[in-house]
Amino acid sequence: MPAPFVTARPVASGAAAPTIGVLAVQGDVREHADALLASGAQPVPVRRPGELAGLHGLVIPGGESTVIDKLLRAFELRDPVRAAIADGLPVYGSCAGMILLADEVLDGTVDQQTLGGMAITVRRNAFGRQVDSFETDLQVAGITTPATPMRAVFIRAPWVEHVGAGVQVLATVPTAVGGPAAGRVVAARAGNLLVTSFHPEVTGDARVHEYFVRLVRER
Repeated sequence: MPAPFVTARPVASGAAAPTIGVLAVQGDVREHADALLASGAQPVPVRRPGELAGLHGLVIPGGESTVIDKLLRAFELRDPVRAAIADGLPVYGSCAGMILLADEVLDGTVDQQTLGGMAITVRRNAFGRQVDSFETDLQVAGITTPATPMRAVFIRAPWVEHVGAGVQVLATVPTAVGGPAAGRVVAARAGNLLVTSFHPEVTGDARVHEYFVRLVRER
C-alpha cells in the first residue's frame, strides 16, 4: 500500500486535523483512510513501530484477524501497540479489529493472540461464512437517531458474547433479524477503545469514523 494514501486538506471546523494511523499490514486499509479523511482527520499508514510516534489515534481495519495477528508479531508491532493502548491511545477496531481488541476470543485458532484492552469476549466468524454476509439497519448510541439508522454490513463478522466491566454497549442486532444473531452486541466502547462487528468504511456513511474522530479530539 503506497504511503501516504491521501492528500491532507483543511478541516472545516478550522481545528487542526488529528493524525490517525491505520494499521496497514492487511485488510481494508484505504477504505478506512478515506472515511477518516472525510471525517476531518489526517490518516497515515502504520507498518512499523516507529510510525506509532505522534499519532492521536489508530484504526485496526477489517480483514483476517489471524493474519493481522501474525503480521503484528512479525513486524514487531504487537507490543508497541499494546503499550500505546495501555497509555490511552484511542483505537477503533472494525470486524477483525474488534477481535484483536478483545480480551478473549472464542473459535480462534490455537495460536491466535489478541492485543486486548477491552473486557469483551467475542466469537470469531459468529455470523457464518462469506456466503452468510448480510446487511441490516442499526441504531448506534451516540451516532444515530430513530429516523437516521445506520446501514451495517456484516462480512464473516464476530459478535460480542460477553461484556465486562467498563464496557458500554452501543448497538445490538435488531430482533427482527431473527435467529441466533438477534440481540447480539455488535458495537461497544470502553474508554479510549471503540469496536464494531460491521464495516462502516464500505458504505459511504462516515458517522462511526466521525464519532471516533470526536473521541480522539476529546483525549
